[in-house]
This record gives sequence, structure tokens and C-alpha cells, in this order.
Amino acid sequence: MRRRTLLVTAAALAAGGADVLAAACGGSGRPTELKLATGEKGGPYQALGDRFADELRRGGFKVWVVPTNASVQNLSMLADGTADLAFALADSADQTVRVRHRPAAALARMYMNFVHLVVRRDTPIERIADLAGRSVSLGADGSGTAVTAERVLSVARLARPARIFRYGLDRSIEALKADEIAAAFWSGGVLTPALTTLSQQVPIRLVPLDDQLVMRLRRTYGPIYDSAAVPANAYGFPQPVLTVSTASYLMCRVSLPDEVAFQVTKRLFTSRDRLRAPEAPGGRLDRRFAIGTGAVPLHSGAARYYESVFG
Repeated sequence: MRRRTLLVTAAALAAGGADVLAAACGGSGRPTELKLATGEKGGPYQALGDRFADELRRGGFKVWVVPTNASVQNLSMLADGTADLAFALADSADQTVRVRHRPAAALARMYMNFVHLVVRRDTPIERIADLAGRSVSLGADGSGTAVTAERVLSVARLARPARIFRYGLDRSIEALKADEIAAAFWSGGVLTPALTTLSQQVPIRLVPLDDQLVMRLRRTYGPIYDSAAVPANAYGFPQPVLTVSTASYLMCRVSLPDEVAFQVTKRLFTSRDRLRAPEAPGGRLDRRFAIGTGAVPLHSGAARYYESVFG
């Protein structure tokens, strides 16, 4: 039986049937079923997740997309086995694996996220110190945005604590439009569609987060943060805005079968141009950077894919 299986496998690979083989579950011929945890409505994870799910289905997988509050919730779902694949911000993934010692593995570092500290254009808030005593949405509970925002505020050394709200992206936008909060954090690609729409309805600005703040983040939490700039004209303002960036990872549960992890990673790169990762510096998937997942280990199936590419 073992010899027969090896012969069938070799024949299928020679015929270019690797994707179909990977999609088979234990030789039963049934497609491998995958649950992909994505993110909030209007955010890049949701749109990217829908496109990636379509590509995986073309590769022979059966995929369910699960909308979530994003990174922290997604990582928890991987750890307890209720999701197979998920997107997560690097700082949330690092915290889960290195600090909380919960199981999760990476398939790829995907693209850079930019911290958006959004205010109405007519507000007097010009720098992060001006958030002292003001109402600020950090992002939804269970989101990577909230993790990053909490860390940004922790190193900002405000004269008085901000008044904290935990709204998701849609609720934050409505609260900004109604002038119920002074500022809202969002971590995502550029452009984020929901913020583009907001900028067309209400004039907005992004509050700069300078290099000094980034250095404080790196000293406190490690080299998962970098300086970046939201490009000029991104949301209707003429100048680039300094900010904090951190990567997004495609993650998986540690018990994902090796061949499935290999084929999912391969599909990620063969469908790269159709996936349309957020258009910003660091937005294009690149195998050279995909293995840079820091303290978060690569799944052995993903490592085997990169070895097959680079030798």
C-alpha cells in the first residue's frame, strides 16, 4: 500500500496535480476544509480574505471566511482550533506566541500596516500629546488595532489619561462624524476604503506619530515597529504624514497538515497579483521578506515552500 501511494503521488506531481493532491484529505478525494478568520467590515483583512478564499477554492480547497474583530480574536481562534488560517498584526502575533505562549504559526509576512490616528480637520489636535483628557477610540476589543493603540498611548506620556472607547472601525467613523469622540485609531493598509469614504464626507487629518515615539515603542516592545509615512494625497491632505508601521502576517494553527500549509503558502504567491494587497510601501508580497516573522515560527510546510523556491 505504501509503495502504491508513493507511485500515485509521484504520478500526480509529474502531471502538475500538486494542488489537487494537497486539497485531498487523507486520500479520500474530499477537499480539505479551511476556516479563514479575517477582520472588520470595511477593513483590508476582510477584502483581502475574500479574494484569498476565492484563490484557495480555485486550488481545490473548501473555504469558509469568518469575519472577526481581527488580530487578537483571530489568534485566539487559531489557538483553540476554531480557525485554520487567519490574518494578524505582527505585534499581536508576537504577544500571543512570545509573551502568552499560545500556539500559532506563520505562513508569511504579507504587507505593512500603517497606524492611522484620525481626527476631524477642524480639531485643534495637532500632535499625540493633545489627546490628553480627550475621548479616543482605540479600536474594537479583540482587534490588533487596539493592541497597537494601547502601546502607542503607553509610550506617548500624555499629561492626563485620554478617555478611552473601544469601537470598531464603523462605529469609530460614525462617532467621529457625530463629533462624539476627538480621535480614533486604525491600523491598516493605505488606502483603507472606509477611511477614504469618510474623507469624502467629512474633512479629516492624520495626527503624526514621529520617530521618537517609534523608538520608544521599539525599546519597550521590540523591533516589530518601524517608522513610515502615509503618502501625500492618500485621504485628501497634501503632505505625507509620519506614522508607525508594523507587518501583517498570514497565520495558521500549528496542527495544520504540512502539505496543506505548503500548498496554501504556494497559492498565496501564485495568486499574488490578483490578491491586490494594499497599495502602499511594503504592500507587494515578496518572498524575500515573507520569512521575516520574528519570534513567530514559520510552519514547517511554509518553510518547505520557501526552501523549494530559494534552494
